[in-house]
Amino acid sequence: MKVDDLILQLQDVINDAKSMPFSGGKVMVSSDEIYDIIDQIQDAMPAEVRQAKNIVADRKQILAEANRESENIIRAAEERKKAMLNQNEIVREAQAKAKEIVDDAKQKSAEIRKAANVYVDSIIRRTEESISTQLDEIKKTRANILNSQKSKQN
Repeated sequence: MKVDDLILQLQDVINDAKSMPFSGGKVMVSSDEIYDIIDQIQDAMPAEVRQAKNIVADRKQILAEANRESENIIRAAEERKKAMLNQNEIVREAQAKAKEIVDDAKQKSAEIRKAANVYVDSIIRRTEESISTQLDEIKKTRANILNSQKSKQN
């Protein structure tokens, strides 16, 4: 089960709990049921963390692929430059064209790297926000449970 679903289940348990009279809105819940849900949340969290690690690994793969592609573009441009330079009649034109190709390849390479970094950063940021939100919900729920238990003891 996903952490989001477990948090909703926890909220349902609290919402469906019986109110305690004269307690200022406090409710009685089964600690066994709450602890069972918390255990499930703790079990599910590593899966979300693994997903975040996979995203980071994907980032590395995307960057490596972008680097390979940019190197291939630059290599092809260099080879084309050499081939054009071998032609005596168009040496000057070949040099200018080759420089333009290399510059264009370098620019495309930089754009590919930048786009890959932006994409990966966006995915990591969303995952970080999701995990942070879920952790905040868990902390709130835990505090509610502890407060509920304290009020039972009083």
